[in-house]
Amino acid sequence: MAQFVDWDLAAATAGALSKSGPRVAYAEAAEVVSELRRLTDEAAGHVADYTGLRSQVAHPPVRVVDRRDWAATNIAGLREVITPLVGRLSGDKQPGPLTEAIGSRVTGVQAGTVLAYLSGRVLGQYEVFSGDPGQLLLVAPNIVEVERKLGADPRDFRLWVCLHEVTHRTQFTSVPWMRAYFLGEVQAFVDASQGGEHLVERLRRGVATLSDAVKDPESRASVLDIVQTPAQRAVLDRLTALMTLLEGHAEFVMDGVGPQVIPSVERIRAGFNRRRESGNPLEKAIRRLLGVDVKMRQYAEGRKFVHGVVDRVGMDGFNKIFGSPLTLPRLDELGDPDAWVARVHGPAGATPTVG
Repeated sequence: MAQFVDWDLAAATAGALSKSGPRVAYAEAAEVVSELRRLTDEAAGHVADYTGLRSQVAHPPVRVVDRRDWAATNIAGLREVITPLVGRLSGDKQPGPLTEAIGSRVTGVQAGTVLAYLSGRVLGQYEVFSGDPGQLLLVAPNIVEVERKLGADPRDFRLWVCLHEVTHRTQFTSVPWMRAYFLGEVQAFVDASQGGEHLVERLRRGVATLSDAVKDPESRASVLDIVQTPAQRAVLDRLTALMTLLEGHAEFVMDGVGPQVIPSVERIRAGFNRRRESGNPLEKAIRRLLGVDVKMRQYAEGRKFVHGVVDRVGMDGFNKIFGSPLTLPRLDELGDPDAWVARVHGPAGATPTVG
């Protein structure tokens, strides 16, 4: 089978380029790991009580990782998904040995470079690629680094992060079809391409674009160049709607639970928002190319949508959104909660708010 990425080289590159993080004594590091595990369990109770969503499947305990482990885990997950997809695209045809060796190694270095950069930015993640039902990752060095930069209370900031990431775990483990639906849309994106080998090359250029941006913030290329057909845009619209919902829901839960259990939550939120909006030229270029600027808008748009639906039909009514893929919001409904309520609950479904 043709190899799109030299995954071993990607992992080695990410490991070599990942920074170690803030200086932390061994005893303090052990305490951070212990507290993050405890706070994850605490957050799980708060999220379940607030949302009414209960896990339907067993899930492994949280993994508290460093930057290299985070990158290695994501590489392993991407390998599980991308390798068979590329095999289908290429019809399992083998390119020439020199072409495969050079192409896969170049892409491996580029992918490792991107993941090394991201490994220093991500606080937590619910990783769904590497296995069912997924795994919750918390990147301890990044959490400690950010809480120090914000001057935040460590316990409060760590619980705040856990609330967000545990909400994502709850979304996938309380809705058994969610992971399969997400992976199915990734598959649909590939199936909607025009010309398998051509898409493989476009994917390579997309990875190269991101890698170049890490080194050259003046780059103006876009990874959206890999979107080539109307059918792919339709899939991308569905994925955008889904991710906006999931991110907005996590933000809504953080803001709903936070004031009840985190004394300094307003200070943390204000400081974190400033951190999101700031950044040096390199960080701003990477955010644009990776779609992080879009994701920041998703946080706000998604939170506003969830708030609007809960205002109209309550939390139980909102949870009908997870009934099936057909009840997920369409892209145009994210700015119009009434349209989603009318479609899913019927015209008389909304309960007007008083005030």
